[in-house]
Amino acid sequence: MTMKRIAIAAAMLFATCSAQAQIYQWQDENNKTVISDRPPVGKVRQPRQIAAEAAAPGDDTGKTLADREMEFRKRQKESQEGAAEARKEQHAAAQRHENCERARLSLRVLESGERVSMRDSKGERYYLDDRQREQEIERARNDVQANCK
Repeated sequence: MTMKRIAIAAAMLFATCSAQAQIYQWQDENNKTVISDRPPVGKVRQPRQIAAEAAAPGDDTGKTLADREMEFRKRQKESQEGAAEARKEQHAAAQRHENCERARLSLRVLESGERVSMRDSKGERYYLDDRQREQEIERARNDVQANCK
């Protein structure tokens, strides 16, 4: 019973895909736009066949269902890849901004003239002397220049 329903559904789908309905649009004597599946009869203005215009290049009317499904999946995958790339770029931009702010803050602290302490490899605190401060200021300026473009 199930196979019979599937066969009937497939036959109906095939019949609807293969049939091409003609659709016409025109203006009648009263300037009303008429859309019909039958061609206009009598005196009409601006007659045109809509179904023929719909079959423009890039239209899917001549493609099989499998081809259209494959193209849809391809477009969907490209869209997902584009979104992932945009998220990745946004994350990288946020990281660059954060690095820039850290470098600027470090430079401000070093240029403030206040005593600056650091910790050595043993975890003991020491204060920067003038020579060390100048080296750190130069390093901080290079960081600002590299990270804040």
